[in-house]
Amino acid sequence: MTRIFFACDVHGSEIVWKKFLNTAARHNPDVLMMLGDLTGKAVLPIVKTKETEWFCAPHGKEINMRSREEVEKIVERYRNQGYYTFETTPEEVKELQEDPRKVDALFAELMRGVLKSWIRMVKEMPDDVKVIVCPGNDDEFVIDDVIKDDERVIYPLDGVVDLDGKHEMISCAWANPTPWQTPRECSEKELKKKLEKEFSRVDSYETLICNFHAPPYNTGLDMCPKLDKNLKPVMQFGVPVSYAAGSQAVREVIEKYQPLLGLHGHIHESSGFRYLGKTLCINPGSEYEQGLLRGFIIDLPPRKFEFWRVEA
Repeated sequence: MTRIFFACDVHGSEIVWKKFLNTAARHNPDVLMMLGDLTGKAVLPIVKTKETEWFCAPHGKEINMRSREEVEKIVERYRNQGYYTFETTPEEVKELQEDPRKVDALFAELMRGVLKSWIRMVKEMPDDVKVIVCPGNDDEFVIDDVIKDDERVIYPLDGVVDLDGKHEMISCAWANPTPWQTPRECSEKELKKKLEKEFSRVDSYETLICNFHAPPYNTGLDMCPKLDKNLKPVMQFGVPVSYAAGSQAVREVIEKYQPLLGLHGHIHESSGFRYLGKTLCINPGSEYEQGLLRGFIIDLPPRKFEFWRVEA
């Protein structure tokens, strides 16, 4: 038996990442997988105005700090929610506001720096636990080398990962189009070509695991709020309207090849599992902003296996 722990969509939350690593001691997996959407979505400046005075303004609400201890508590709180914090001055903030290129460069630097610190934590893990870390559609390409260059973690894209001599895994970080115009999204036609290329890397599908970040269309693993042209939720009788936002291409290739297991994410609201023919498809969902780790423990003999949902 091979035991994997699978989670996704950590989006920069440091406490969720630490909980993910801690599952090695709690659940004894052979393989830990964090698959997709590793990075946060926003930068939070901690602005120093006097020797012992700082402020920040998450969501436009100003927070004032009067000691280094208060600063450290605020940094911890918002890093756990997925923000990238950095200490700065009013002058530097003005420079950033006037030059979007500097903001982009800062964002890239912070994303890479935090991910490097997370991967250093992996070095404290037992050597017999494989750790697989994969980008998702929200992740900028500048982070890939951080994973590739580290010998302790496995970067699964553009190849086949041998999990245990019996189960192989292929991967695709790309998703079908979203309202957010993320770095790794494309048309369904293009996505189908990418997925077919991944299947061409292997000869057998019966014990194959597919790490495809986008969930298959209309499976209940892809239901999310419908947005209007201003990216606000569409409401009907006071209730948000939901729709299936998964990928037709992902569904088509899973139905065609019938791999053992599909590991998906991307749609945070749709935690669960569904069968497409013989293939079990799983989406842990995500509540990273609340500091909650969602994941699945999966025990892998061929075709018959057990799995449990984990929340921490």
